[in-house]
Amino acid sequence: MDIQILQLLDGAQQARGLTVIIDVLRAFSLECYLTDRGAAEIRPVRTLEEAFAWRERDPAVLLVGERGGAKCEGFDFGNSPSGIPAEAVRGRRIIHTTSAGTQGLTQAVHAEERIAGSLVNAAAVAAYIRARKPETVSLVCMGNAGVREAPEDLLCAEYIRSLLLGTPLPDMDARTQALRWHGGEHFFNPDTQEIYPEPDFWLCVKRDLFPFVLRAVTDESGLRMEKVVTI
Repeated sequence: MDIQILQLLDGAQQARGLTVIIDVLRAFSLECYLTDRGAAEIRPVRTLEEAFAWRERDPAVLLVGERGGAKCEGFDFGNSPSGIPAEAVRGRRIIHTTSAGTQGLTQAVHAEERIAGSLVNAAAVAAYIRARKPETVSLVCMGNAGVREAPEDLLCAEYIRSLLLGTPLPDMDARTQALRWHGGEHFFNPDTQEIYPEPDFWLCVKRDLFPFVLRAVTDESGLRMEKVVTI
């Protein structure tokens, strides 16, 4: 198995084989939490225009996402796992757009298969890959807005690779804790709590919490995230 770690939007466009688009803080951690809270469907889209077009077709959808970290104007919720209660999403169709994660999913056009990755389901991602036995695996770290590398996404990629190779990362716990000061420090800034609440950080750095992956499948309406239980 050829495992490569790629970075940012360029990496998504270069990805081949079974591709894991990684966004720890916060897009794909959030999608796992929304799935666990009973969302009926999650559909990632690239642009705000696509999201609002969904609302025109289906007024019952929930629009979820961010630009510059903040909730998009006219959306129901931002990109915050601590800010979206289960009762708001249970049984609902979610239209999700972000600055990095959903952009990577939509731009990984050469991938044979696309799944979303984060720390909260990293072990499930590795189990899925092992079961699929692909020749090529691309682990794409989406970073900040898809243009600046982020340590949390690289850590997640290295952790998934270590699980696939059977070579544990001895400093995994220490590196995860260090994200509080290097990568996630904005979640601890009193002046940015409205956009980056501290509880989001702790929810997103939980490891191996969910036993499923979210696989991007294409249907007549676009991309849809499909839950696949792996462990």
